[in-house]
Amino acid sequence: MDQLVKEALEGEFRVNMHDADSIRRGLISYMVRVVGHDPRSAGTRQWFMALAHMIKGILSERGMGTSRAQYGQDTRRIYYLSMEFLTGRRLMKHLVDFGLTDTVREALESLGQDLDTVAEEEPDPALGNGGLGRLAACFLDSMATHQYPGHGYGIRYEFGMFSQTIEDGQQVEHPDNWLRRGNPWEFVRHSVAYPVRFHGRIVCFRDEQGRERCEWVDTQDINAVASDLKITGYDSPIISNLRLWTARATNDFDLRFFNEGNYIEAVKDKTTSETLSKVLYPMDSTVLGQELRLKQEYFFVSASLQDIIARYLRVHSDMSTLHKKIAIQLNDTHPALAVPEMMRLLVDVHGLDWDKAWHVTRETFCYTNHTLLPEALETWPIGMLEHVLPRHLEIIYLINHDHLQQVRFRFPGEMDVLRRMSLVDEETQRIRMAHLAIVGSKRVNGVAALHTRLLREKVFPEFDEMYPGKFVNVTNGVTQRRWLLQCNPELGALISQAIGEAWKTDLMALRDLEPMAEDAAFRERFNAIKLANKERLGAHIAGQTGLVVDPASMFDVQVKRIHEYKRQLLNVLHVVHRYVLLREGRVTAPVPRTVIIGGKAAPGYYLAKQIIRLINDVALTINNDRSVSDLLKVVFLPNYNVSSAEITIPGANLSEQISTAGTEASGTGNMKFALNGALTIGTLDGANIEIKEEVGDDNIFIFGLTTEQVMETKRRGYNPWRVIEGNPDLKRVVDMITSGFFNPQQVNRYHAIGETLFERGDQYMVLADFAAYVEAQNRVDELFQDPDAWARKAILNVARMGTFSSDRSIHTYARDIWGVEPMDLTATL
Repeated sequence: MDQLVKEALEGEFRVNMHDADSIRRGLISYMVRVVGHDPRSAGTRQWFMALAHMIKGILSERGMGTSRAQYGQDTRRIYYLSMEFLTGRRLMKHLVDFGLTDTVREALESLGQDLDTVAEEEPDPALGNGGLGRLAACFLDSMATHQYPGHGYGIRYEFGMFSQTIEDGQQVEHPDNWLRRGNPWEFVRHSVAYPVRFHGRIVCFRDEQGRERCEWVDTQDINAVASDLKITGYDSPIISNLRLWTARATNDFDLRFFNEGNYIEAVKDKTTSETLSKVLYPMDSTVLGQELRLKQEYFFVSASLQDIIARYLRVHSDMSTLHKKIAIQLNDTHPALAVPEMMRLLVDVHGLDWDKAWHVTRETFCYTNHTLLPEALETWPIGMLEHVLPRHLEIIYLINHDHLQQVRFRFPGEMDVLRRMSLVDEETQRIRMAHLAIVGSKRVNGVAALHTRLLREKVFPEFDEMYPGKFVNVTNGVTQRRWLLQCNPELGALISQAIGEAWKTDLMALRDLEPMAEDAAFRERFNAIKLANKERLGAHIAGQTGLVVDPASMFDVQVKRIHEYKRQLLNVLHVVHRYVLLREGRVTAPVPRTVIIGGKAAPGYYLAKQIIRLINDVALTINNDRSVSDLLKVVFLPNYNVSSAEITIPGANLSEQISTAGTEASGTGNMKFALNGALTIGTLDGANIEIKEEVGDDNIFIFGLTTEQVMETKRRGYNPWRVIEGNPDLKRVVDMITSGFFNPQQVNRYHAIGETLFERGDQYMVLADFAAYVEAQNRVDELFQDPDAWARKAILNVARMGTFSSDRSIHTYARDIWGVEPMDLTATL
């Protein structure tokens, strides 16, 4: 080691990243000169930091080249605004994208280090929670891979949503302090900071041309400071940028209060201001929590738009042509305040007249809707907007006035339509953010065929009629680079050996894999890889929970945000039913099964947290019952995140996608599981429908009411009591849960679950779909007993996932929504 250190420090600092010996010397050099640690005593954390900083140098060089090319070609740019970017760990992703995994592994081994162990030192970035953030991360990957000029904007959450532990069966939230040891990947841009304003009052006057102008004065200001994360694409010269904002007080410290001995007051402004970027989705069960969330949304929107305009003004001077050079995608309604903020900036700051500004705004924005649930369509109280963002409320009123004039012309005399289409809900005195996003955007897209159809026909039918062609569909997708190549490298290698490597950037090439379903040797290797992945998942479960599971059993997995409509409760009902049958010997050929459930419940979502507790109570009983211990295990995986998903998804046999038909916009977990060779049991909801069309009816387990049947059942008057009285097995299961069988020390613990099923009318049709779900699970058991037949269907699922790549999604956005072409960087980089 001494000689290596000497040679590395005496040699040149530049590293040849395709030579293991050069990388080794470079690592030692970075260890000494950047990390500041002696290589002789360095641990895995120090080697991770040295490697990360070495890779960061490449990211910086290529990022600068990309930026120069974009400005030089004056290309139209895409800006993706999202409250979440669940990027996952960066190290292995960058190595895969650069094709350096094997070389770096060799270099580390020569230094006595293991790459996988070193990579474990990286924490998961707590920049999101669920599918919204994972989708945004996939889209940035695809834009970089296919050389689209795309950039992301979000918030640099200091603590994310929360870190979840399970204590006494219950979810307990802790701060997710992912930044406690720093983030080697970020570039903090102290010079890139923008003031974000709140409260204050509006002063209007006539300028020298006689036009009315308004100024927002006496505001309370917070600085938004930029940090950049570089986003690589697979085998691509382009580097995209994810810019994240941190809230900083305009006055960090009041010396006057400090000198008077009032130390708390001295830092009050700093503490209050900087809460904006502390936590993802602050709990909104209180007025203060709601106001904090509103401020958080505006904070990131205002900073992002100021930055986007500043970029534009580097090479352009005419603000009236802004829309010709940029497109801004609003990922859900969280960034919808961008519409009035853009109008404020164009009119109040840059002096455009209202009509021109409105034309630019509507041609710039596009909006992705992610929900069909009325309660999930974001609204804000008028009084709160008036207090926090008075100028924006005025602008929204002006937008609404012009909008309603058009509505009256299109639907004369139809007052109900006027009320439904208004941006203002007069009954509740709230502003409808989805309406605002629709009116202020050029295109509105749903994220699955069914979802888009329901948006047009059921949720926003008048908007669809008034703006023909505005609503389009772009089915979600996932990036095969992270969700197959990186997380399941053995399967990726097997696929490449069989059909070549084109699938890595063109997932439709997987179709060539179909004949391999009939190849016995391929099936054998496929099954061996699945078993190895299950063993890895089993080790992960043991490490997280202490529970030992059998990799030979069927791994039945449902991992996603805990919510009533996603119906983890239906899964639990089936588990209890299965438990009863096994205990009573009513199963003739039992299939050993390990049921794995994971996900977080929002801190203020009481019923979701009760469902988590029920899962754990049921697991405690079943896992300690020796009469079924070889046939049924139940696992709740705590703190489910991207890193956990990268282990869980490749190890699954069965993918649970069981939301009530007509409630899930799309889903992307369903795609990831199928891509990794799991079979889906699911309803005809979201992208399940399109997955069924691709893989074929025989290769998926579909059950339950359709969307139309759900609506018709509710219209006729759905009675959950009648369902349960007609199904003795279901009645017994529900009685066991609600009477305290799994929690005898507190028999009324799950009163709220019984209440939601009966007094509240079983809104998500859990009981209505139970019998069909059990029947589908019986078909799952039957097929699993024939490993060869199961493998054929699993391979066909993999082979037919081509359309569910985020690459296809991004190509569709680029062609049908943004109007952009890939860049040609070969001559520049």
